[in-house]
Amino acid sequence: MEVYQDPLLREDRQLLLFTHLSQLLNLITGFGGFIVPLVIWLTQKNKVEHMDQQGKEILNFQLTMIILSLVSIPLMFIIIGFITLAIVALLTLIFPIINAIKANNGEPTYYPFSIKFFN
Repeated sequence: MEVYQDPLLREDRQLLLFTHLSQLLNLITGFGGFIVPLVIWLTQKNKVEHMDQQGKEILNFQLTMIILSLVSIPLMFIIIGFITLAIVALLTLIFPIINAIKANNGEPTYYPFSIKFFN
């Protein structure tokens, strides 16, 4: 499948790298890992090559992880919630780093387990 490349879009791998890594703000602020990529995506999706597609992937992943975290809280009463919350925390830490490296190298990024809220 060939992706159409708009000649007016500029390549900015560092901004893509930063957008992926900004998700790690969740570890510090709780919601910054959703807000910062959202703002970057909204302001840069028509200016930076691959930003629209990768920004949607990031937001889909973040929304999925938020939902999984919220589902894990009541499950803590039957112990399994602690396990699912730990898995969510690991996914939230690992995949942004992996995809930031891929984006910086110009490779396609992928967030598994994401519900497609944005297409």
